[in-house]
Amino acid sequence: MTMKRLFFIIIAAIIFSSAFGQPSVVKIIQENNSYSLEVNGKPFYVKGVVGDTYLEKVQFYGGNSIRMGSRKEGLDKAHQLGLNVLVNLPANAERYGFDYNNTEAVTKQTDRIKEIVTKTKDHPAVLMWSVGNELDFIPPNNEFNPKVWDAVNTAAIEIKKIDKGHPVMTVIGTSRMYKVADIVKRCPDLDLLGINSYGDIYTIGDTLRKYGWTKPYVIAEWGPDGYWEVKKTSWKAPYEQTGREKYDCYENKYLRAMSTRNRSCLGSYVFYWSGFKQETTHTWFCMFDSTGLESPLVGVMHRMWTGLMKDNEAPIVDSLNIDNYVRYQDIIFTPGSSHSAVVTSSDPDKDKISFSWEIKPEAKYASYAGQGEVAPKPVPGLVSGNGQGITFKSPSEPGAYRLFVYAYDNMGHFSTANLPFLVK
Repeated sequence: MTMKRLFFIIIAAIIFSSAFGQPSVVKIIQENNSYSLEVNGKPFYVKGVVGDTYLEKVQFYGGNSIRMGSRKEGLDKAHQLGLNVLVNLPANAERYGFDYNNTEAVTKQTDRIKEIVTKTKDHPAVLMWSVGNELDFIPPNNEFNPKVWDAVNTAAIEIKKIDKGHPVMTVIGTSRMYKVADIVKRCPDLDLLGINSYGDIYTIGDTLRKYGWTKPYVIAEWGPDGYWEVKKTSWKAPYEQTGREKYDCYENKYLRAMSTRNRSCLGSYVFYWSGFKQETTHTWFCMFDSTGLESPLVGVMHRMWTGLMKDNEAPIVDSLNIDNYVRYQDIIFTPGSSHSAVVTSSDPDKDKISFSWEIKPEAKYASYAGQGEVAPKPVPGLVSGNGQGITFKSPSEPGAYRLFVYAYDNMGHFSTANLPFLVK
């Protein structure tokens, strides 16, 4: 190698280091029965989101981490914004037909994980590795293969051979939590555990201890009460929380379940930092609408992360009523009948609120996480008016429907609510 070529290699390395930084060094610190994270020698508490959209807003509102895959463009952008990444590694689940009794398939999967870690480990945005997501869940709650945990632990061992600078976890859901005892036994090389939790988030710490988990954990996904947890109509349509109910729900969950006073929880990733996502409804989990308008939940997280209020807060839909029906009462109409609806809402900044309304057929529920679920199209010509109160006709076709209302403040915010009803 010539001196000239060596010179250019050194210069390129310096430029790369300056542009992208050095690999992070992440440690889990244990003091007595208390755990904490340390990133490059400094204390770090995860204030994260699930997704790789609106990353500038994550940083602007006080977040510090995102949960995503290993895509380099996403890692680069996160690092440029001062964010780090819980990297999802592609471990397949038996719900998709993967067989953890097939040693050849498991070996290929482990090799793929090793390849990604080798390629990605030196990126300065990497915080931790997650081997798979809810590998234990097989709809409709069929028994999972415990050999999945053997494969997870093997992957953890191989990751640590390649990268000693970042902790390794797997992420589980909260169904059948006795599986934690299997994880304790079969996955001794995991550094921590990720939990996706919604309505049962308040008891996670106690449940983990009950089944023998003594290491730290992160809430890898959380949000409103899930459609599998809430009250339902007689035709099994779940009641989605209103804007106000979600606002209070997010605040209570964060303060009670993810407070820095919790000595085993290293932080959390809120779901879903993106626009509409069809899963029972298109509004159930979203924190933004399809155009980027912010829901009140963004303001909640800003306040939880920083202790500060936004300069301008979103309006909040408190309640939605149809005719004289009360909350959780079955709403059943005859085809083409006339009805009225009214929404109650407020705006912390006294901004003028405008409204829009629509009626959609009930979605056909998918078996897992909304995958394959098609967003129903609105039924046109049923709603009269666009104010706080409207009149509407029930659809002529019998079936299950929902009335949606959206409130806007013309300052970049919206809030929403909906009610299910039946035509027969």
